[in-house]
Amino acid sequence: MADDVRYVGVKENLAYGFANAGQVFGYNLIAGGYLSLFFTKVFGIPAQAVSTMILFLGIWDTVNDPLLGGIIDRTRTRYGKLRPYLLFVPLPLAVTTILLFSGPLILADVKTTAIKIVYMYLSYFIWEFFYTIGDVPFWGMSAAISPSPSDRTRAISTARFISGLIGGLSTTTLVVLMDMSNNNIIGLSLPQVFFLMAVIAGTFGMGLFSLAGRCCKERVVQTVKEPSVLEGFKVMFHNKPLMLIVCGNVLGSLSGLAGVFQTYYFAEVININSLTLIITLPGTIFGFVTYLLIPKLKKKFDNRQIVILNAVSRAVVGVIVFLVGLLGYDKIAVIVPLLLVQNFIYSFFNTINSVIPTEMIADTIDYMEWKTGERNEGVSFSVLTFVGKLSGSLSTSIGTALLPVIGLTYKTVNGVETTVKGDNTDMLLWAMYVLVPWLLGLLQLIPYIWYDLTGDKLKTIREEIAVKREEKAKAVSGGVINE
Repeated sequence: MADDVRYVGVKENLAYGFANAGQVFGYNLIAGGYLSLFFTKVFGIPAQAVSTMILFLGIWDTVNDPLLGGIIDRTRTRYGKLRPYLLFVPLPLAVTTILLFSGPLILADVKTTAIKIVYMYLSYFIWEFFYTIGDVPFWGMSAAISPSPSDRTRAISTARFISGLIGGLSTTTLVVLMDMSNNNIIGLSLPQVFFLMAVIAGTFGMGLFSLAGRCCKERVVQTVKEPSVLEGFKVMFHNKPLMLIVCGNVLGSLSGLAGVFQTYYFAEVININSLTLIITLPGTIFGFVTYLLIPKLKKKFDNRQIVILNAVSRAVVGVIVFLVGLLGYDKIAVIVPLLLVQNFIYSFFNTINSVIPTEMIADTIDYMEWKTGERNEGVSFSVLTFVGKLSGSLSTSIGTALLPVIGLTYKTVNGVETTVKGDNTDMLLWAMYVLVPWLLGLLQLIPYIWYDLTGDKLKTIREEIAVKREEKAKAVSGGVINE
């Protein structure tokens, strides 16, 4: 059994992990509410325009990501079908990350909002294009790096673990610099702070990301035949377990509102951006320990049960935190201990949620290989990446659009963006941060009623494709199998 053999060594696992850390270091500047805050408060673009742009390009991802995934599945080189993209993309992604956050400096003397909007569209579109070229093959590598499910779990866990240690440093540094800038402790404006972080992400972050192409191998044998892009799409839509996972992720996408409104809550209600570091630190530390518990958890629960447990627990905790927080959601003495407990509990599920969905996508790829003889890492993981980006786009777009509705707007006074709030804005920001997203997240459980790629069925599939892979490897290599 392939599960009994370890193909991926410690060095390769570490390279894959540090590569993900570099990728996440830059992505965290864009995830959650930071991109929205940058465009509205720092760049001075109206919330409606930002919301529309993010939603439009999020919808574009539904076509763009699977299309690029299909192209990746057609790739056949001596380096594999995924590595060529991972070798190429770090440099252009570094440049476009810097350009994305350069708008306020490049257009510092421009007063026309239309020009800023055009720059926002172009810079974000180009950045997203190159990010997709790197993200799809990177996560595709998690399935192709080894035929062993245990190897895959280790690779994914290592990637998530190291990215949690290093990737999170970008937002940690960002919020500290923002507070220092707001209090005139450093001689940097907010536009300069975001630009500085983009330069670090483009150099340090992309340097780490390049390790994926230079140090990781593809070990699962591909067919000699190059499937057409149309065939890749057909396979995707005939992959029932994959479609159920996709539907679940889309339905649960609005849980991402928590990240958007967390940013605005600490910036506009508490007025201390870096307070997020205090409330997340204990949970972050515990989250790292949780990686050690995943193998034990998987012995008691299958992936489907873990997904259900995750969503229900978050909703229950969210209700309790919201009700208790009504005693003083604008008082540090109330919210700090409350959010410390919440984040400590959530960290357990965050860690599990960072590993299990990716592992489930790999299972669906094995399922289609067992069913059709074809593997489609490109298309299948493009679905994972586009759903992730679509979820982020939807939550960021909707969250940004809701800002004026709940009474939060910005106006320019003497060249500086100034906050304007309504009477109930602070309470509504609290609700949109800790309660509403997790209740909406329960919607993701609906498709899992029909998900059955677990237990004995999955075990049988893995046993049968192990034999088929051996035969395929001999056919491709002329009877000689090389690892």
